[in-house]
Amino acid sequence: MEPNSTFLPAEGTDKEKAQDQELNKIETEIEQLENAGANLEVNEQLIDKINEFNAKSPKMRWIVGGTIAFVVAAFLISYNIIASQPDLVQPIALFLESVFNVHLIDFILVGLAAQMVDGALGMAYGATCSSFLLTLGVPPSVASASVHVAEIFTTGASGISHLKFGNVNKKLFKYLLIPGMLGAILGAYLLSDIINGDIIKPFISVYLLILGVIILRKAFRKTQVKKKTKNLGWLAGFGGFMDAVGGGGWGPIVTSTLLSRGRTANYTIGSVNLAEFFIALAGAGTFLIFTGISGWQTIIGLVIGGIIASPFAAFLVSRVKRKPIMITVSLLIIVLSLRTFFNTNYAKLWDNILGLF
Repeated sequence: MEPNSTFLPAEGTDKEKAQDQELNKIETEIEQLENAGANLEVNEQLIDKINEFNAKSPKMRWIVGGTIAFVVAAFLISYNIIASQPDLVQPIALFLESVFNVHLIDFILVGLAAQMVDGALGMAYGATCSSFLLTLGVPPSVASASVHVAEIFTTGASGISHLKFGNVNKKLFKYLLIPGMLGAILGAYLLSDIINGDIIKPFISVYLLILGVIILRKAFRKTQVKKKTKNLGWLAGFGGFMDAVGGGGWGPIVTSTLLSRGRTANYTIGSVNLAEFFIALAGAGTFLIFTGISGWQTIIGLVIGGIIASPFAAFLVSRVKRKPIMITVSLLIIVLSLRTFFNTNYAKLWDNILGLF
């Protein structure tokens, strides 16, 4: 008796239905958590569920697989194209060779680590990136520009998702948007066209050290009292400015402040994340106008690392408690910032400061 072939696809169909049902269940749990009141524990559960959804989504597997295939192909092409192609494509070949070489791995690892941190904690992507990039010797303006361009991709996807699920408080978003963008534009302009990178570098390291302390303090905070949030415009402007100058800080400054004052979790995270896309866009655009985007290798490395890391954030938080992660990340940022601060040539720094007058 021949096997009935009509039953062969059923296993795959049932499996797909089961996956869809599981994803729908996770989406329902996400929506329930998003409608909960402001609570650090609820916020952590929300991040866990979003990471779980991303890890089980078939689309994410295709994206990660495609990214890895693209990187491998680009490396192979960059090492062979110059010898095999005519002069017509020489500029393209030189660009590929300048980007897809062994140094790109460093920036992929930075992007991977930063996205793992951001996926696990819901914040500190920029602070983690900038701390590592400054340690690798990347100039402050290039580091901040690279982080902001890379964030356009990550925050854009996140912002659209929150908008789709109705997690954006339009009033809060408007309060954050314009001041945040103006702060980012001012910070990016000063860093790219006015402030000498060698002069600002130790000050940025101090700022990143403070962000590390904020994250460390957040790890040990157990209770929060609901308070009225005042001066949202000033908060957003300061957050945008420091985010552009320091290459990160929008999340630790703005999100942490609003959540600590009892703001509803879904509207706070959704509104701040959507605003962050425009803050990153404003900062990146300003850097592009005044200095151009020269750190393409850094940008591409951060984006690739971030895409690869996204589904693994769920794996990380499922095996390690969030508090040790926050403590480790905060201490790492503090140590890297102190290293940058103490490795600064202060004699040269003083000469540069005197040269301004």
